[in-house]
Amino acid sequence: MPTTTAYLRHTDGTPFRDLNHNGTMEPYEDPRLPVEDRVEDLLGRMTLPEKAALMCHGRMVTRSDPRMPVPLPTGAELIAARGVTHFAMMAVPDPRAMAEWNNHVQDLAAAGRLGIPVTLSSDPRHGFASNPATAHAGGGFSAGPEPIGLAATDDEALVEEYARLIGRELCAVGIRVAIHPMADLATEPRWARISGTFGEDPQRAARMIAAYIRGLQGDALGRGSVACMTKHFPGGGPQYRGEDSHFAAGRRLVYPGGAFEQHLIPFEAAFEAGTAQIMPAYAIPSGSGLAEVGANFNRDVITGLLREKYGFDGVICTDFNAITGTEIPGVTTFPPRHWGVEDLTVAEQVVLTIDAGADQLGGETDPELVLAAVRSGAVAEERVDASARRILRDKFRLGLFDDPYVDPDAAAALVGGEGRELGRAVQRRALVQIAGQPVAGRRLYVEGIDPAVAARYGAVVARPEDADAAVVRLQAPYEQREGMLERYFHSGSLDFPADEAQRLRVLADTVPTAFAVHLDRPAVLTPLAERAALLIGDFGAEDDVLLDAALGRAGMPGVLPFDLPSSMAAVEAAREDVPFDTADPLFRCGHPHATRP
Repeated sequence: MPTTTAYLRHTDGTPFRDLNHNGTMEPYEDPRLPVEDRVEDLLGRMTLPEKAALMCHGRMVTRSDPRMPVPLPTGAELIAARGVTHFAMMAVPDPRAMAEWNNHVQDLAAAGRLGIPVTLSSDPRHGFASNPATAHAGGGFSAGPEPIGLAATDDEALVEEYARLIGRELCAVGIRVAIHPMADLATEPRWARISGTFGEDPQRAARMIAAYIRGLQGDALGRGSVACMTKHFPGGGPQYRGEDSHFAAGRRLVYPGGAFEQHLIPFEAAFEAGTAQIMPAYAIPSGSGLAEVGANFNRDVITGLLREKYGFDGVICTDFNAITGTEIPGVTTFPPRHWGVEDLTVAEQVVLTIDAGADQLGGETDPELVLAAVRSGAVAEERVDASARRILRDKFRLGLFDDPYVDPDAAAALVGGEGRELGRAVQRRALVQIAGQPVAGRRLYVEGIDPAVAARYGAVVARPEDADAAVVRLQAPYEQREGMLERYFHSGSLDFPADEAQRLRVLADTVPTAFAVHLDRPAVLTPLAERAALLIGDFGAEDDVLLDAALGRAGMPGVLPFDLPSSMAAVEAAREDVPFDTADPLFRCGHPHATRP
């Protein structure tokens, strides 16, 4: 393996990494000792700046994007300069290059005084969604449906099997913390993050969350595990009017129906399954009886609920850049999401976050934020020790101190290899036959589908009137928002614009049409349901998988993971926090095989 840290052997033949370069195996280097003993030994050797650096969880890219007007730092420079050893990967290259990058940053860390290895984390990468703040496509990973599609399979065993695949592929390239799953409930249909949830039903979401965590982590966190950072506690679903908390309009979670406890159910399942880490929400749990500040800063949420009520002693990492915001040098700056504490200084916000009980500052890369809090007397070093202890414990449990390196050849062979067929199988299982029957014909009109793929199923024609059947892929409606980041969030109305609805009705009257709607949110499908020959709910699928279903070559066994509203008026009248609260839904959760709870 490419490493600057020698693997030595103790007198009894036990191999160890000489992390502090002294030719002797110290207790924290000894893989035979209990994790807690190794943690305490290392913690006793660390300086306060080294401990503070553990509390920073920054972002990283493997190389500067040539499309940017100025070169961007990768983040790797922070390892030696500041001792930061936790990074969330942003754009990821092919598996071999990612594995080589992991080994490179581990070499940089191994050259440090204590040789503390780097922990790489990531938002979801095994779907089709691409949002720089929430999920990433590409990187060669085996693609399945979005998490909401996993819920549509209603199959815990399949979800666990697929999560094991996700874990194997992430481990192969060196990513050892999953900044997922989302245990939020899809109770507010307008919310832009629904595709990352496991649906509207608290009990089904709980079952799926538990299966997903078991798949990634195994029975216990170990060398083959990916640690789950389950989010966004205490439940990010009931966003005011569906606006997302990345933006000021979504700064509040609201509970007009008094259903706060419902949103804790999936998290309770995550605790039972042993989730290693938790991420709080940006938003303020307004009207819940808890402090009226964002969950990242909220002692009632982190200490009162997480630590005391649920006894959670894992790592708690704040949602990213709640305090300082995000800067892309020479391009733009995204403001902080410090909802409820905007009037406090950065120093005061850091103190409040640590006092609330958080262990890591997501997105932050300057240990001075923590050091200044200690020097001021507002935070005791013992409090920093408590967080450092939890953070080190996960590094040891994941085996990073014993061998953080990966094999680029093995990564290239594994990632996107045999697992791709499992991903495709899950795509098929997630498709929902909402209404109607498959279409048929030799001449096909398609929209939103690669004509070259469609040509394998029949002659592709340019006009609907020349076709025997049409297959049309549609995105669930949304309002295009302004702003570099906000344009990635599908928010606002769930209605098709009037002119588009009329166009689709005319199309369906011209030729038998299968409409496949990508339900990243519960769209109002009333205009389509009246005319479609077939209506499919799609949560992420390749074109041929969808065509097989639309043309009757494969079944569609999935079930709806949420109610589909009959109108926007019903959505607007519903309470954000209450499951199944839209009046007279067009189709119910569990359709077509079951009725909702």
